[in-house]
Amino acid sequence: MLEFEAWWLLAIPLFFGLGWFASRYDSRLSSGDRRRDAGLPDAYFRGLNFLLNEQPDKAIDAFIDVVKLDPETVDLHFALGNLFRRRGETDRAIRVHLNLAERSDLDAGQREHALFELGQDYLKAGLLDRAEDAFNRLEGTRYAAAALHHRLEIAQMVRDWPLAVELAQRLQRDLKEGRATEIAHFHCELAAQGLAGASAARFETARRELDAAREVAPAHPRPWLLRGEAAAAEGDDLAAIAAWREVERESPQFMALAAPGWLAAHQRLGRLDEGIAALEAIQGAHPSIDTFSALAAARTERDGPAQALAWAEQALRAAPSLLGLQQLLAIRVSLLDAMPATAAAPLESTRAEVELTQRLIQAQARRLSRYVCSHCGFKARQFYWQCPGCNRWDTYAPKRSEELERG
Repeated sequence: MLEFEAWWLLAIPLFFGLGWFASRYDSRLSSGDRRRDAGLPDAYFRGLNFLLNEQPDKAIDAFIDVVKLDPETVDLHFALGNLFRRRGETDRAIRVHLNLAERSDLDAGQREHALFELGQDYLKAGLLDRAEDAFNRLEGTRYAAAALHHRLEIAQMVRDWPLAVELAQRLQRDLKEGRATEIAHFHCELAAQGLAGASAARFETARRELDAAREVAPAHPRPWLLRGEAAAAEGDDLAAIAAWREVERESPQFMALAAPGWLAAHQRLGRLDEGIAALEAIQGAHPSIDTFSALAAARTERDGPAQALAWAEQALRAAPSLLGLQQLLAIRVSLLDAMPATAAAPLESTRAEVELTQRLIQAQARRLSRYVCSHCGFKARQFYWQCPGCNRWDTYAPKRSEELERG
């Protein structure tokens, strides 16, 4: 029953086309311009019969026969092509719209419409080069703005970030759309590519792109986070800490993403105590399992497992967390490993209990450790600025699913 209802919803555009077709024939009959034996083609009624009997494939084939009989049934062509695309039959949609785009008897507006639909067919089929070509040919037409949006979509799909910057700037300038955040992300992607390269000028490239990102979106945390990473990679820990302090000031919840780097930079400068104290203050105001884990690791190295365990237990009482418990158990195991050999035998049962608890919570902890897109619900092990599922920007919170569920 659900499939039947979905088919009828998809068939709505087709019925509009058929209604237009029927009304045109009826008008011709009433005006006396048609011959006496003229009437609706048999294929039209066969198609309706197939449609009513829930045989959509045969119905569509019959309607294709209808449009072949009269080259003026342009609206029905468009209805069929759109229906093919919605059903995922992109090859058939392409044939319909390509045939329309190549017809010489259509006016300019109809050919532009066919070209725009053809570009969408190619896009859905994954033929990105053909889709881009179709949309490029719509410059200066009434479909130029819509085509520009699709061109920006394609630029992001192929990770052509310079083109993405150019197209987003055009949308912002010509159509007055708010694209500052996206443009900042595109510059950040270019900076990240530069940092990942082996060029001697990669840091200069990264700085230039991050400066451009901060110019269009000065309060966004990503440019500052990347600036800190770039400075740390370049060996300038003071500049890295200064960049991350901007994140702390503007978007402290995102410090969870910089916590390990923050502590490492302070340690290299011999200021680990200062780094831990500052991060604990952020953790108190914006609890995060990632910040908790970074602090637990730093305290274990600085103070030893016993004191780190006491701190972790106190922190978990303030903000209970299954993921935090997993980290606490890991510290407890390291503490047991540090025990003298003479005490190993009495503690053997304790270690077995801790390891059993670890195994019992492992699956649940893995499920709760994902980042979640707020738009489409896509779950990922790592944090993304652009969701791999829906391609939207800034839909991931810097929190794991356990923290989001806890509210």
